[in-house]
This record gives sequence, structure tokens and C-alpha cells, in this order.
Amino acid sequence: MTDTTKTAPATRRDKPWLFRTYAGHSTAEKSNALYRMNLAKGQTGLSVAFDLPTQTGYDSDHVLARGEVGKVGVPVCHLGDMRALFDQIPLEQMNTSMTINAPAPWLLALYIAVAEEQGADVSKLQGTVQNDLVKEYLSRGTYICPPRPSLTMITDVAAYTREHLPKWNPMNVCSYHLQEAGATPEQELAFALATAIAVLDDLKAKVPAESFPEMVGRISFFVNAGIRFVTEMCKMRAFTELWDEICRARYGIEDEKYRRFRYGVQVNSLGLTEQQPENNVYRILIEMLAVTLSKNARARAVQLPAWNEALGLPRPWDQQWSLRMQQIMAYETDLLEYGDLFDGNPAVTAKVEALKDGARQELATIDTMGGAIAAIDYMKERLVDSHAARIGGIESGETTIVGVNRWTEAEPSPLLGSDGGIMTVDPKVEEDQIARLQAWRATRDDAAVKAALEALRADAAGGRNIMPASIAAAKAGATTGEWAGVMRTVHGEYRGPTGVLRSPSNRIEGLDGIRAAVDVASSRLGRRLKLLVGKPGLDGHSNGAEQIAFRARDCGMDITYEGIRLTPEQIVAQAAEENAHVVGLSILSGSHLPLLEEVMERMRVAGLSHVPVVVGGIIPEEDAAKLKAFGVARIYTPKDFELNRIMMDIVALATPSEAAA
Repeated sequence: MTDTTKTAPATRRDKPWLFRTYAGHSTAEKSNALYRMNLAKGQTGLSVAFDLPTQTGYDSDHVLARGEVGKVGVPVCHLGDMRALFDQIPLEQMNTSMTINAPAPWLLALYIAVAEEQGADVSKLQGTVQNDLVKEYLSRGTYICPPRPSLTMITDVAAYTREHLPKWNPMNVCSYHLQEAGATPEQELAFALATAIAVLDDLKAKVPAESFPEMVGRISFFVNAGIRFVTEMCKMRAFTELWDEICRARYGIEDEKYRRFRYGVQVNSLGLTEQQPENNVYRILIEMLAVTLSKNARARAVQLPAWNEALGLPRPWDQQWSLRMQQIMAYETDLLEYGDLFDGNPAVTAKVEALKDGARQELATIDTMGGAIAAIDYMKERLVDSHAARIGGIESGETTIVGVNRWTEAEPSPLLGSDGGIMTVDPKVEEDQIARLQAWRATRDDAAVKAALEALRADAAGGRNIMPASIAAAKAGATTGEWAGVMRTVHGEYRGPTGVLRSPSNRIEGLDGIRAAVDVASSRLGRRLKLLVGKPGLDGHSNGAEQIAFRARDCGMDITYEGIRLTPEQIVAQAAEENAHVVGLSILSGSHLPLLEEVMERMRVAGLSHVPVVVGGIIPEEDAAKLKAFGVARIYTPKDFELNRIMMDIVALATPSEAAA
């Protein structure tokens, strides 16, 4: 007789996962209105997006913040901003996820201070700070300090929450951006688990032995689900089984509830296409299935991108559409009435075991290097190489992307509308935010702020937990930039690895002709064709810049690429010093207009107007026209996936007279 216990309807319907949308823009007041609107529509948790200056520990009036304020999230410079962000939202009743990493201790301190102002019982606060610095060095770039002191700050937050916020998740190990940076499923598994191990190994000395199992149970994960939905579903089952294995074997955790793999998910944004963007709706739905169908590996919280995120910022309606997708899955289908649908499936079991074996091999390699903190350079190189292989597959047609390299003919999309299908941030937002920041500084007690920051500095330098001093500084009126400035003073600045290999590879087809063209151009130029690749501003999404540098080196060009977070002044000075033939800039945060206007003006003043500047990013057509008016020679957006064509464009730009002839 067939055993049907696994697929028979459950005796009661499971509770759905938390419905979230990753949201925040412009100002704290406007973001607050958006949050309250989304909660009224049925969203069951908040997921806060902070702008890049906040994420990297700069106030809105810092030189590096120019053009970035309020673009990809909400600016939070001080207690007043955090107060406005959660106005009329009772924090004691809310589950809030804050996507913040390097300044996580500070943003949590501000959150606690606001909760106390509301009269909340702090011990009842529920939510998560992402607080994962390892993936920042590998893929996202919003780090502040070097890896070792950053690890200390992560575990300071964890140790503090154990004592004061028992329902709060002190870390969300984030493999989401690893996949965005090109990670294979095995790499995503291994690199995320290695990060969790590094944190728990450090945390063990900071909490009582009897409390450690509970702290293991409060480590959560934030993962990615790509379009290969069977593989992604198996990856989540592999995550669940490997985490259980690590908890038992490495940490001796016996209680099953502390070994449970708890994760939230945002499905893949890397695969969203600028071409035929309406197809992204299907991609998002299919990717959501990977993290909801298997009950034993189902996400606890799901946030979905909007169909138009490859074009720019989604509008409220676009976010609503993604939220409705989740609600239809949870409430209109019968998915939550059944047990796990895949237990005992031989194909699933075999795939899960293969993924686990591959992840174990990567984990063993990382372990021999001394763990995740010591292996950052290795992991970064692996990601860049994997991403190069992914792009090569799309270019060759081995990997099919509908609307990109097959079935490219399409009708115009009526969804785009008169606004281009995206939301734009009023440029006046930055000016207003800076005015509020300056007013805040003018009305606070400077002596109290100075004393609080000195206490913070002393605790950080003395190796004491920085959370109490951070909360005191928040209440005194210190700013995000001041808090991060103390951390930079004590621990130093850090520039992450680029992962761009020094020697050319022979993996990509069709390079022989480009290499010959580079050789000819270099001969005419009298030296090797020099390409300077740079990332102005605070945008840490370096994948595109890395792949351009990686491919250009493969083609025989002389490359300078020093990573992220450069001012226009630094880029122009570097172009002059390096005597660059072409300058290539990458900006994906939406700040291309103010940053490129400054770059081009500085190039003119420096006598470098003859040096072509090319730009890559998510750039609407009307902005592209403005960039060309500034003097930008070429503009590339996500639809320009053929890197070999871009390489030939660079050769032509470097030798314009020969190309014309």
C-alpha cells in the first residue's frame, strides 16, 4: 500500500510567511507614509532600505554623499530621522527588518532609542539587523572598517541582544548578494555558512555557555532564489540539512529548535531584464516557488522585487503588484494545506546531496585558510570568475535569456506609461535633507554629544561592547557620520578586494580578434592601451565594473581598477596620473547625473577633454541624452550584455582617427 502521509492535506492550514517589500526612499517622512500604506494593504512586516550614505556611515552632507541622498533608500542621520521614519508605527507590535551592515550597531541603537521614546518594552522588540559584513567585502561594498574589527562589532550586537532584546535576530547571514555577484549554488551555500561559523566562533566567548545554543538559534539567513527553480529549491533543502549538521557536529547543539534553519528571501534581481521587462513578472513568480513549495525548507519571510527594477525605482503600484503575488500564493492556492511535497523524491535527494558535497568542499578549503575572515580574497576571486562564466554563457547563447539573446522582437510595453515605468526621486530631496541635518546639529547639546562620542571611542578602543555607548550617543544627538567616524578613527579605513585576476584567461571565446585589435591600437598609441575603470560615489554594486576590467585584461588592455567609493576629483586625478586613453565609469545607484556632470567638468578643467568617458548603469533614455550633452562618449545599460562589443568600442574610442579611416 502506498504511503500518502507526506502529501495528504494537513490537519490545519499552515501560517503564511511574512509578507515584506523592501522599501524606503527620499526622506524619513515619505518612507513612513509608504510603510503605513503598505501595512494597510496587508503587508505583515517592515523591511527598511537605507540610502547609501547611511549604509556606508556618512552624513548626507559629506562629499561622497553627493547625488546619493535618498536614492536607494531612506537617509537616517540621527535620532530625529529615525523618529520620523517610525512615526505612528508602534514598534513593540512590529517585526522590522533593517538591511544595514557596517553601521548596524548604530541603527539598532537609534531604533532602541525611538522605541523607548514610544514607551515600548524593549525586551519585546522583534526584528532583524542584517549585520553581515563578510558579504559586503565580497559583493555589496558598504563596509567601513577592516574585517577583524567588523566581526567584533557583529558579535557585540549579538551579545547585547541576548541580554536586552531576546526576540531580536542580531544577524541575517546574507547570501543574496553573493548570487547577484555570480555565486554558484555551492558557493552561495559555502560562503554563507562559513560566515555564520566565523560569527558563532567569535560570539562563543562573549555569552554564557548555557546561552550559546539559544544564540545559535537566533542566527537567521537571507538568501537568493534564482530562475533555475528546481536547483534553487534543492539548494534551500541543502541549506537546511547542512546547517543542522554544522550545529550538531561543530557546536554540539542538541535541541532541534536551535538547529532550525530560519531564513528570509528576496528572489533574484540579477536575472531581471531591461528588455521586455513585463517578462520579469513570470521570473519573480517562478523564483518565489523555489522558496515556498517545499514545506521543510520554506522561507519565513519573502520580499519580491518589482517587475521594473531593471529600469529604476519601482512605483507604489509596482510594489503592490509584487505583494499581491505573495498573497495570491498564500491565500488562494492550497499550498499551505499540505506537508512537504518533495520528501522521498529521488531526483531531489540526489541534487541535494550533490549540492551539499560541493559546499562541503568549499567549506573545507575556506577552513584551511583560517575561516571566512581570512579567506575574503579567495572568495572574491571565485565570485568574479563565476560571474565571468555566467556572462560568457549568455554571450555565446549557451544560456538562454528570453528577450535578451533569443526572441528579442517584441511589442512596446503599455506598462511603461508616460513616466517611463519607474519612480524618480526629486533632486530637492538632498538639499532638504542636508538643511534638516544642519538644523539638527545647530539645536543639539554639543557638549553632551562630544562626551558621548568620547565614551564610544574609549569603549571601542578598549575592546568593550559598543552597544551601550552607541545608544547613549544616539540619545545625545550624535549623527551617523560621527558614529562611523569614531569607528574609522579606532579601527581604520578599509578597501575591499576587487577579485580581478592579474593574468588573462583563455575561457572566453572570440577574443583573438579583439586582442589583435588591442595590439594594433597599442602600437599606434605608442604604449599599451590604458583603460581606467572607476566607481564614483557610494554605489558598491561592483559586479559590472569588475567584469569590464576582467574582460579588458583578457583582451590585452592595461587596466587600472582600484575598487569602489571614489570621488570625481580622485577619478580625474587618477586619469591624469595614469595617462588613461579611455575612462570607464559604473554607477547603478541612480546618481549618474550629478556625479558625471562633476566628472566631466573636472576632466575639462584638467585638460582631459580629449579622453573619452564611457558610462554603465541603470540609465533612463532621458538621462542618457543629458549625459551625452555633458560629453559622455558611450552609455551602456543592462541590455548591453555583449562585453566583446564593448571592448571593440573602447578600442575605437582610444584610436578615433584610425577607426574613422
